Amino acid sequence: AKPQAKQKGSCIVMKSDTKIFTKQNLRWAFWLNFGLAITAIGIHFFKTPNNFAIGGTSGISILISSLWPRLGVGAAMFIVNAVLVVLGVFCLDWRAMGVTIYSSFALSTFVTGFEAVFPMGAPFTGDTLLELLFAVMLPAAGSAIVFNLGASTGGTDIVAMILSKHTSLEIGKALLVSDFLITASAGVLFGIRTGLYCILGLLLKAFLVDGVIESINMRKVVTVVSRHPDEVKRFIVEVLHRSATMHMGEGAYSGRKEQVLTTVLTRRQAVALRNHMRQIDPGAFITIVNSSEIVGKGFRAL
Repeated sequence: AKPQAKQKGSCIVMKSDTKIFTKQNLRWAFWLNFGLAITAIGIHFFKTPNNFAIGGTSGISILISSLWPRLGVGAAMFIVNAVLVVLGVFCLDWRAMGVTIYSSFALSTFVTGFEAVFPMGAPFTGDTLLELLFAVMLPAAGSAIVFNLGASTGGTDIVAMILSKHTSLEIGKALLVSDFLITASAGVLFGIRTGLYCILGLLLKAFLVDGVIESINMRKVVTVVSRHPDEVKRFIVEVLHRSATMHMGEGAYSGRKEQVLTTVLTRRQAVALRNHMRQIDPGAFITIVNSSEIVGKGFRAL
């Protein structure tokens, strides 16, 4: 929407018709809060009862709440996040932090809510390894959803951004350094057994977040060389409701001119196209490649 100028005295006041509560924005907000809620479930039900201080503000808060038992993990997260946000405002451009500020306090709110409704006096099971897997997988899945939206869960991400800006450390390495220090503190406070579980959880988390993000965005890039290109195009457009790029190619051995179609499909659509090709052109040449970074109309926006 184009902003409209309105004369008022000696000033010009700009009015905008831009809609905030669009369907796309509401969907984005829903998935952001859904990811934060899943992260909070992992923190409250699995991390806290087992003292799994696996980095991040949740790890710092678990350490603080163990030193001051009357202070719950959710309340400790509020304090830690407030300090980090103030630090970020002074050391960074607050506009660059954007939704990180919201995510920091929203995550604390979710954890505090779970503490009030479902207090956990002890772990669910006596299987520490099983509890560790859920303590890592749930926050990893939640963080992956949030990261996939281009947002952040806040917390130590602010510390990483500050370190990245004022030192030569990259953000990934800065996060690793801060998380390792928190995990090492858990070993000192809760004993070597819990400390080793925390280190194992930290290693698992490093691989899981990237893996979940790739799974969420996984698509199949399909290239088809067929003697019936019009039939292939019709199936892709009319049946699969996708588009394709068509261009002329030449066989290196045969020298024959062929039309080549390239399209991006979901796993189910790729299987449907492959089965259709088996019926109409068993001699077609098809390559199917996995990709988790598809940018453009119908997929992820720039």
